[in-house]
Amino acid sequence: MGLAVKNDNADLVAVGWREWVRLPALGITRIKAKIDTGARTSALHAFHVEAFDKDGENWVRFKIHPKQHRTDLEQVCEARIKDERVVSDSGGHKEERYVIETELEMAGRTWPIEITLTARDDMRFRMLLGRTAMNDRLIVNPARSYLTRKSRLSAEGKKT
Repeated sequence: MGLAVKNDNADLVAVGWREWVRLPALGITRIKAKIDTGARTSALHAFHVEAFDKDGENWVRFKIHPKQHRTDLEQVCEARIKDERVVSDSGGHKEERYVIETELEMAGRTWPIEITLTARDDMRFRMLLGRTAMNDRLIVNPARSYLTRKSRLSAEGKKT
């Protein structure tokens, strides 16, 4: 697990600029996320996005490519639509996106986050973890990567 840091009575987990995370309610057991302090909202690569009615509620079905550089692997996900928002990307382009809420699992902790769905085919990471999802939970070390992975080398050079 990452290092815990005390800050205003909150235990913050130290993370690197990229980490492996899980989205268990979506069936995503492992996806690489860029920890993006420049983004307010988290984003997930999604394609073939379609809204549908489920028991009188608005839901969305979408596909994802859970692994970078592997467009042959597809996974179908479904979630209740929480909102629709106009979001500006890093280039300043505005896009209306579906917003879902789901559980994020990272560093042995689980909490609900909002995620917008968008095509990220040309982007290096399938997921961005934005500031809102990190607030009062994480502290970012931009010089490091994968601080939360379970398998680490101990001081003796053995995996723990």
